[in-house]
Amino acid sequence: MPISAKPREISPPSTKIVINPPRVLAADDQQHILEAIELLLKPQGYKVDVARSPEFVRAALASESYDTLLIDLNYTRDTTSGQEGLDLLSEIVALDSTLPIIVMTAWGNVELAVEAMRRGARDFIQKPWENERLLSILRTQVELHRALQQAERLVAENRLLRAQGRPDFIATAPSMVPVLETITRIAPSDANVLITGEHGTGKEVVARTIHALSLRASRPLVAVNTGGLAEGVFESELFGHVKGAFTDARTDRIGRFELAEGGTIFLDEIGNVPLRQQAKLLRVIESGEMERVGSSRSKHVDIRLISATNADLQAACEVGQFREDLLFRLNTVEIHLPALRERREDVPALAMHFLLHHASRYRRQVKGLDASALQALLQYSWPGNVRELEHTMERAVLMCCTDQIQPADLGLGMQRSPVQNLEELSLEGVESILIRKALQRYQGNVSQAAEALGLSRGALYRRMEKYGL
Repeated sequence: MPISAKPREISPPSTKIVINPPRVLAADDQQHILEAIELLLKPQGYKVDVARSPEFVRAALASESYDTLLIDLNYTRDTTSGQEGLDLLSEIVALDSTLPIIVMTAWGNVELAVEAMRRGARDFIQKPWENERLLSILRTQVELHRALQQAERLVAENRLLRAQGRPDFIATAPSMVPVLETITRIAPSDANVLITGEHGTGKEVVARTIHALSLRASRPLVAVNTGGLAEGVFESELFGHVKGAFTDARTDRIGRFELAEGGTIFLDEIGNVPLRQQAKLLRVIESGEMERVGSSRSKHVDIRLISATNADLQAACEVGQFREDLLFRLNTVEIHLPALRERREDVPALAMHFLLHHASRYRRQVKGLDASALQALLQYSWPGNVRELEHTMERAVLMCCTDQIQPADLGLGMQRSPVQNLEELSLEGVESILIRKALQRYQGNVSQAAEALGLSRGALYRRMEKYGL
């Protein structure tokens, strides 16, 4: 999971990916079985090594790395107990639990296959095998193994980057290449940036990454959820106020723009700023001059502006809900973040990153993902994007009873169930479902969803954060 807050800072990321052919070690005491495996797999692009005994398997594993093992359970003539293969299987799993092992059993020997799975085999095939089934199993296990290896490498990279004081930014999917290239080019400048994308795609992480790579990195980054600000406190929060400016103004207060002096201000959910406040925001952006509420004295602020939204601001301009001149000021550079379903290659790394974070936070001895759990993550549609994935991994860490997260720990079946008995749900469960449906109905427009639910924007934002939406 490419976890890098400083994505390819020296040179822009390349879209060229070099993939080594998958390596398979096949072990069987019968030469014609090994020859059949080679004839089947080599034309499919696999590199195949063979072994005639457990001793040769151990020697091969000591000198080479493999994507998967395909092993028989009997090696001594006239034996059918499978004990040799089971002992070898247990030995390999103890050395490397991530290496996928597929066992071969005689037709109809189900009990032996079940015992092999209990000891850590990922799958089994019966002799004589069906070629398509064997190829399908190998493809799946190789893909999962390589995804786990990538995740481990990138988690290590992330630890290094965090040690250097940079934020976490995970992105290697092809759909993220334009994002990385744009960040690399514009981060050192002072250009205003507009980040767009669905809820939960990581817009604030991108903003923090841009700030960390900018010349203002030593100065503060101040984040403001403008969608959660009531109109009555909008100016006070952003620009500050002086004592006596209004009833509760008992002392002077510094605003967010002043707090960000010399650094960066990040205005999240900019599309939900009311029209009347948009004019005041535009003036500050254009002139760099602002006044605290109740003061006639102007103050110059030196800030870089990064904003974010999940709304279509161009469409909002066309219907008069957003000022076009303000949009021109915000989107000197626009970065669009793809949804998580459009960058599934990043799911393993993101999942491992969140797993390790929450395992440390809750002091749980959870070290990784079972291959079937990873497969479940890759198959899920992630309507709540990266934020939903983080909440899922947090739940999994808390629910996990071993050192490897299992599919049941993820709770994805409950999240994906299309029909639920409301009588079996808590009040919070029902509220979460209603909010999801309202957001889907209005294509993520928070203002319209809040109005339909009878909530203020701020109240809806608080509930969305609560439920990981």
